[in-house]
Amino acid sequence: MLRSRAQTASMSGVMRRLGLALAIPLLLVTACGEKKADKSGAAPSSAPAVQEQTASPQAVTDPAAMSDADLAGQVLMPYAYGSDATTVDKTSAAGNRNLAGVDTPAEMVAKFHLGGLILVGFSAQDPTGSTNATTNVENPQQVRKLTDGLQAAARQAGIPPLTIGTDQEYGVVTRITQGVTALPSAMAAGAAGNPALTEAAWRAAGEELSAMGITVDFAPDADTLGPPANTVIGSRSFGGDAKANAAQVAAAVRGLQAGGVTAGLKHFPGHGHTSGDSHATLPVVAQTAAQWRAQDLPPFQAGVQAGAGVVMSGHLDVQALDKGTPATFSPKVMTGELRGTLKFAGVAITDAMNMPPAMKWPPGEAAVRALNAGNDMLLMPPDIAAARDGILAALKSGELKRARLVEAVTRIMALKSRAVPDKGLEVIGTPAHQQAVAALDAASVTVLRGSCQGPLLSGPVTVTASEGREVARVNLVRALQAAGAKVQAAGGQVIHLVGYGDSAVDLDPTATVTVMMDTPYLLASATSPTLIATYSSSKLSLTALAGLLAGTAKATGRSPVAVPGLPATACR
Repeated sequence: MLRSRAQTASMSGVMRRLGLALAIPLLLVTACGEKKADKSGAAPSSAPAVQEQTASPQAVTDPAAMSDADLAGQVLMPYAYGSDATTVDKTSAAGNRNLAGVDTPAEMVAKFHLGGLILVGFSAQDPTGSTNATTNVENPQQVRKLTDGLQAAARQAGIPPLTIGTDQEYGVVTRITQGVTALPSAMAAGAAGNPALTEAAWRAAGEELSAMGITVDFAPDADTLGPPANTVIGSRSFGGDAKANAAQVAAAVRGLQAGGVTAGLKHFPGHGHTSGDSHATLPVVAQTAAQWRAQDLPPFQAGVQAGAGVVMSGHLDVQALDKGTPATFSPKVMTGELRGTLKFAGVAITDAMNMPPAMKWPPGEAAVRALNAGNDMLLMPPDIAAARDGILAALKSGELKRARLVEAVTRIMALKSRAVPDKGLEVIGTPAHQQAVAALDAASVTVLRGSCQGPLLSGPVTVTASEGREVARVNLVRALQAAGAKVQAAGGQVIHLVGYGDSAVDLDPTATVTVMMDTPYLLASATSPTLIATYSSSKLSLTALAGLLAGTAKATGRSPVAVPGLPATACR
């Protein structure tokens, strides 16, 4: 890609500043707590542990001066097995050997001179679960110890600090669930309709993620939701109105980055107007170009203008832009639209390369195709060595120009320079964070049928839930009791909870109140006289719900998606 003299001079200035910044050794922040014993009881890997050294090799920070192998490593962001950088159980070691030919995450960093790693967490009730083959996050203390160990491995290997990312969208896609201040889903923020509340909540999220050593959050989801059948996005989207979504996306970006973590918009050019799931197949987006520009483009444009440092591509066949080619591998999309139309100057990263649409080609060929399309980083390659070797072979053959790789790594190095000194773990779960998030939760609760003046129930209540939602049920019981309601195991007026993945068979026709903790579409099939949407099952969301039911709060939310036969709100 050609750059003007002004652009080249600006980038050179960035790299000079970056070189100075990265040449200063980073201090390893001591992790809280003692080193845990391996949960499995198995002996630690026999691989030598990465230890702190007084003098590590100095990292080369000028991409033009890097070796081809180092350039290839810097564009890779795989996941790893094991919740510790240097000590893993036998199962994790086997997973790492299969993925990268090493035993530990630290060895993976050193062997490939990686640009970054993504922290992952498998959950059965997660639309992205198929790409997360393992879980290496538990709680803030463990995550911080892991990220410190990974950065120590980078220093010892003489490479620049790692970009450490995760998918902390909140709602149904939340990697770190224990011990953090859990935001509601994006759709809940859309229902609240107050960007200032969104920004404050996401700033709290950014501060907590930064304290755990995470530098990039692959959030917010900038997709504008189309058909109700789109369950892979669902409540991950702020809603179905592009203009309203744009304001919410910009607010989340500002908040997250003010908290010290780079925001990663996804899934460009838009995954909302399809019923297909790119975790299983190549979804087709059949909008016209005009519809795409009106419905899908605005939230991405707003996020870019708000300063988002990362944009994630989607494995999508957007037929109006480049029919038949997944957007990740389309120069028309990733260069023409993202760089040209949106003027995005940050890091473009692929969606997971272990998803079926990206595995149409061998890992090495897929890596080269993605880079040539305009991506700068390759997320979760299914075979790290094959991806690296494919890049090196393409450099040698001329299929991939070195200038393109240098350009990608220059952007990655600039992204690394955005990382700000983090705070300690004591910022996690503070009253200020709880208050900021609780305000967003309270503003999101929506009554779609029934009375808007509380208390909504008189006398004793009984809380029931669909299968698998016992944690949410117990949290609501406790919140109702704290609000002064009389809750009994049976015989009271029934409040029934349903959530992500539920269908009409999970409803209770005898319930006085039905509460949907995800997209509100299922409420169209419910017969309860009172229908409420929280869009989220987080503890603070259910606390806000309890306030409404007990009559100490009002329902001010409006559904950001249309529910057949029901108004956006019954309250105004």
